[in-house]
Formats: sequence, C-alpha cells, structure tokens
Amino acid sequence: MSDGAPPLLMTPGPTRIPERVLRAGMRVLHHRTPEFSSALVELLDGLRPLFGTAAADILPIHATGRASMEAAILNLLNPGDTMVACCNGKFGEMWAGFATTYGIDVVRVACDWSRTVDPGEVDATLAAHPGARAVTIAHSDTSTGALNPVAGVAEAARRYGALTLVDAVSSLGGAPFAFDGWDVDVAVTSSQKCLMASPGISFVAMSAPAWEATERAVLPRAYLDFAAVRDTLAGPRPETPGTTPVLLVLQVLEAVRMIHEEGVGEVFDRHRRMSRAVTRWAASRGLSLPGQGIAERSPTLTAIRLPDGVDPGAVRAAVRAEGIQIAAGLGDWRATCVRVGHMGDIRPEDVARTLDAIDTALDAQGV
Repeated sequence: MSDGAPPLLMTPGPTRIPERVLRAGMRVLHHRTPEFSSALVELLDGLRPLFGTAAADILPIHATGRASMEAAILNLLNPGDTMVACCNGKFGEMWAGFATTYGIDVVRVACDWSRTVDPGEVDATLAAHPGARAVTIAHSDTSTGALNPVAGVAEAARRYGALTLVDAVSSLGGAPFAFDGWDVDVAVTSSQKCLMASPGISFVAMSAPAWEATERAVLPRAYLDFAAVRDTLAGPRPETPGTTPVLLVLQVLEAVRMIHEEGVGEVFDRHRRMSRAVTRWAASRGLSLPGQGIAERSPTLTAIRLPDGVDPGAVRAAVRAEGIQIAAGLGDWRATCVRVGHMGDIRPEDVARTLDAIDTALDAQGV
C-alpha cells in the first residue's frame, strides 16, 4: 500500500523525473550569460539525434507542447488555407481544432480511432484538394496507443507540395524519429514525457520549406514568433527572446545527457521491451488492446480494454492505492479502457510492479 509518498507515474505525462534531473534544475543561471548559452547550445545539439536531423533548426519555445503545436499553425499558415488533418485520436484532432480557430479550412481524414492512419487515404485526400498547404499527424497518439506512419504520410504530402507537421510530443526520445529521412517539415515535442523533465518547455524542429512558409504567413504572433527565436539563437551569444525558463533548460539538458549515456538505441529498445511486456501480460489475462485496426503500437503507452462490467475508475483507484498512477481512457474508450504509460525514466521493473497491481485490482473485481 502507499505510504504517502508520491505515486509512481505510469501515465502519458508528466512522467517520473530522475533525481539527477531534479538536482540539475536547482541551479540558477542568468539567461544572458555565456555559461547559460553554452548549456542551451549543448541541449539543442543533444536533441538532434532524437529528432533525427542534421539540417533542421531546433527552437526552444517557452511554453508547452500544445502551445508549440498552435504556434506552428500561426507561423506557417494563413486564414483560408486548406490543411489535411489526420484525426485518428485526440491529439490528431487537436491539430484540426487549432487550425479551425484561425480560419484554416480543415479537411479531416482517418477519423476512426480504431485504426492507424493510411497514407493512401491521405494521398487521395490531397489529390481531391489540390493546393492544400499542410498535412498534420500525431506520431504517437496517447489517446489510443497508435504509432502512426509519419514517413508514408510525409511522402504523400511532399508529392502534392504540402508541408508535414508532426506532433512528436509523446514519442520523441522513446521511439525512433527521422526528421530528415522522412522529409518532415515541423516536429514538436516537449519536456515532460520521454524527455523526463518538468512540464513547461517545448522544442520545434523546422525544415527549410517550413521557414519559407513563415515568410508568407500573416497571422499575428509575437511571443510565439518562431523567427524571433531563430534570430536570437543565431546571435553571437545564443539565447532566447524574453526570460528563458532556465531551470527547465537545465533539467532537459541533464535528461538528454542521460539518454546519450544509456545510448539512444538502447533507450528505444527499452521502450519497445516495456511495450511488449504490457501486450504479453494483456494477452495472458485474456484482455485485448482497443483498436484492432491499429497496425503499429506506440512503444511509450499502451491502452488496455477491460472486461465487460469492470469499472475502469475502480481499477485505477485500486492501483492508485498501491502507490501507482495509471491513466483513464479517453473519448469513447473512457468507459472501457485504462492507459499505461511506459516512457522516459520508467524501467521494466516499474512495468512489472504496475501490472501486478492491475492484476490485484482485477482479481478484486472477480476477473
């Protein structure tokens, strides 16, 4: 049972923060000093292998990943532009919601949460909407546990002259991402998931075509102006506009150092092994994963469908009483599913402990 200590966070984020990362954020550096600039540059360089890019600009944004997704719309598109949004989960739909707010003409595709995005459907939609300016997609959508085929979607987008905007918030650092190899134009991630730091800062990778689009964009932006961030980074002493959240930068820097010390490939393999462990456990229990049309599951989160008659809220409460927090299902799956995050600093032994607690909770309900 829990002894009053903070719960083990087996959620889609915020995730557990290693003690080493917490300590790194206890220093206070002035954001206009060479020492801080050096830390900022090291962080952005350390993120490059996680984004899978040698050429893109990586921008630190003083806001959450959701804010950077919205900012991508502001910086690249104009009212009246057509945007194709892959909506097979809550976070795919989020792109569509942001764009609609700013007068973008949104065409929704792949709206079935039970399946992975089909690049062929995106291709056909682009053919039917010539002149579409962008395609948006969530790489790992934590509402469903789907890992979407960004490479195929980006290939279709490039064929029709559209930009590809990717939400990589819950995948970057836990799953391979190939910004350059997949020909992505914008990818957004944030600090509180696989990067195992506190919430509040995000990072955006931008391609050359994406920068060209910013020159044509007319929607007003100030705090979230990507060009302003790029220009201050390019100065003689790299920095960010305004007051940088120094403690968050230092936390993420330490977390990225830890990822490289473990080895990027080894980190990805650890996430895959944890995902497989949850899937095998579910099968051994006679449980299913929702979304039978999902071709590839995310290595960072698994949604689990509970048996008929079992209350997901009661299961989560019982697991919480054991000092572990798992997440509720989302959307139409809320009444039937729970979600187990296994990302960032989470280890196989944490997954095993969590599955034991779910086992006990299911036993108590007569499953």
